[in-house]
Amino acid sequence: MGEDNNTPEEHRPSKHAKVPAAAVPLLGIAAVLSGVLIAYLNRDFTGWFAYAPLSNKPFVANGAAFVTQGTQIGLAVMVAGLLVLAFWAGYRLGRMGRSGQE
Repeated sequence: MGEDNNTPEEHRPSKHAKVPAAAVPLLGIAAVLSGVLIAYLNRDFTGWFAYAPLSNKPFVANGAAFVTQGTQIGLAVMVAGLLVLAFWAGYRLGRMGRSGQE
């Protein structure tokens, strides 16, 4: 009763839900590239040499950051872009697999 109304040919997604096919991967690639650029430009060249002969105290470098906050932000943006690309690839593979089954 009413099953003939549920044919796949008649099901069309709304126009508001459509996103251009290239928008999501381009967003992911842009995030990865900008994250790499941010991390590269915010790197810190810190070099030091310490010599303390016969010292009974351990050396503690308070406030020494070998990975700056800008580098951490750049890496986080890059990881977010990679997650977007992974989600998009999984979604596309799932859609291709589902369209072959009937």
